[in-house]
Amino acid sequence: MAPAAANVSQFAILFGNEEIEKNDYNLSVSTYVEKEDTGEVIDIKVLNQEIAETVRKIDVLRASINEIVKEMDDGE
Repeated sequence: MAPAAANVSQFAILFGNEEIEKNDYNLSVSTYVEKEDTGEVIDIKVLNQEIAETVRKIDVLRASINEIVKEMDDGE
C-alpha cells in the first residue's frame, strides 16, 4: 500500500499551500494532476498501406461487377 502522501503519476501529487495559493485556491484535481494519455498510437505508413490494399480490392470487385452487368446487358 502506498503511503498517504505519495505522488502517483497521473493520479495524485502532493502540493504545499503556496502552490495552491498560486492557483487561486483552485482545488480541482485537473489543475495539479495531468491526465494520462490513453490515445491509440497509429502507424500512418501501415495505415496508408492497408487503405491502398483495400482500394485495390475494391477496384477488382468493381471491375468484376461491371463485367457481370455488361454480360447481363449483352444477354438481353
